[in-house]
Amino acid sequence: MQQHTIHTPYMVGEAHFYTTEIDGEPVLFDTGPATGEAREFLRRSIDLENVRHVFITHCHVDHYGLARFIGENSDARIYIPRKDAQKLRNHEKRLAHIESELEEMGFDRVYIRRFHEVIERNRFFPGVPENFTIVEESPEPERLGIRVLACPGHSQSDLVYRVGDRAVTGDILLKGIFQAPLLDIDLENFDGRFRNYEAYCASLSKLWELRDCEILPGHRYTVQSLEDTIFFYVGKLLERAGRLKSFPRSLPVRRLLDCLFGDALNDPFVTYLKVSEIAFMRDFLDDPLLLKASLTALGLFDRVRFAFAAVV
Repeated sequence: MQQHTIHTPYMVGEAHFYTTEIDGEPVLFDTGPATGEAREFLRRSIDLENVRHVFITHCHVDHYGLARFIGENSDARIYIPRKDAQKLRNHEKRLAHIESELEEMGFDRVYIRRFHEVIERNRFFPGVPENFTIVEESPEPERLGIRVLACPGHSQSDLVYRVGDRAVTGDILLKGIFQAPLLDIDLENFDGRFRNYEAYCASLSKLWELRDCEILPGHRYTVQSLEDTIFFYVGKLLERAGRLKSFPRSLPVRRLLDCLFGDALNDPFVTYLKVSEIAFMRDFLDDPLLLKASLTALGLFDRVRFAFAAVV
């Protein structure tokens, strides 16, 4: 498996995509962002004409931004997660639901209009190829010996691709990065907010299955210790939830942001990231025993016992 690293214009910095060959068939995992620089890098890095399969971990722009470009310039089959197919087919409906959630959290129409404009102007949700295949509905991963693990948490569509003793993990496992779970609508029924916290707790057991694998993340170059990576993430969750504990649960998120950041948040998308994080932390504070049960089942709780007790 070869790692390719490309600069992105986003806060997360560089992103990786990966290439390998399985039974003589060239395979690509993720694509990089939808930028001219990334297109040229992709052309130089791989033989587009010979790529046969492109597997996407999740449809955030820095990971699948060039999917349409590849579809238009090769015969490769593009595979995307089922939840992302629902998201992309219902973009306007989904965006309207997110804006409704923001309004319920105390944001006015001025902010919501700015948020909408930023999303559309910056193309955070670029188009996909006209013809794509839904990963979970295809027999090809199994034929190629690729095990697909649904591990939602960062987004509700996160997939991990395990090929032998290597695992391409997208953004669900990152060294030294607390990747905020994004506020979103539940794509199963388009009714209510997706609960990233509950999803992450459920995904921990699947992630723990990867402890004998070489982790190939979407950012930073490597993950040397699966256990340390999980504890970093859980530690940040506890630390930030502890900050929120002193504020009344009834305080609207909009006012809570003012208390935490004052006038420091000017970018509508950065504000959205912080809103997403607060929703995640509040869900934890509403049901902390869910995380405790997940960690206990894996024999990991003792390491965070005191930090957990300090918050809960």
